Amino acid sequence: MEASGLTLKLLLVGDSAVGKSSLLLRFTDGSFEPCLKPTIGVDFKVKKMVVDGHAVQLAIWDTAGQERFRTLAPSYYRGAQGVVLVYDVTRKDTFTGLESWLNELETYTNKSNTVKMLVGNKTDKPDREVERREGLQFARKRSLLFIETSAKTEDGVQHAFEELVIKILQTPGLWDKSTKKQGFQLMESSQQEKSLCSAYCPLS
Repeated sequence: MEASGLTLKLLLVGDSAVGKSSLLLRFTDGSFEPCLKPTIGVDFKVKKMVVDGHAVQLAIWDTAGQERFRTLAPSYYRGAQGVVLVYDVTRKDTFTGLESWLNELETYTNKSNTVKMLVGNKTDKPDREVERREGLQFARKRSLLFIETSAKTEDGVQHAFEELVIKILQTPGLWDKSTKKQGFQLMESSQQEKSLCSAYCPLS
């Protein structure tokens, strides 16, 4: 299958300055800018990757976290197959604000089986306010995938997007209509067990 044969729409959401744009830049360009300006409205990047032998193209939308841009978000939620909810492990308020983001997702996403991943970012910083177990408990309660990352050191970034894509591919209703003609086959369910639970929490 051609790399452009399957395109998945992913969203990055969360409060302002939690590192959404830095995660996207690290994943797509392999770089880190310590002084990125806040996203105005929505940013967009495309990344091609191979996951479990399947070539996919990711269309990743980076949404602004500021309150004044929240009215723009609903139109970008539609059609998303995966959503990454990002919080800053050094800012408790960005963690407690996750409920409102989840409520928005449930209101505006038109796919009930959209795959959601919770990402605790900025683990390279020493002044942590949200422990890993807190993020894990929240993820389990809301049936989210979970991983901690550092856009600065690159820790967990690639793994987060790979696991999100794998889960989407294991949910045929999210992509099979657009790929059926190309003979794209779902991976064997036994492959799901290959995930490393030390870094990533798979939730069914």
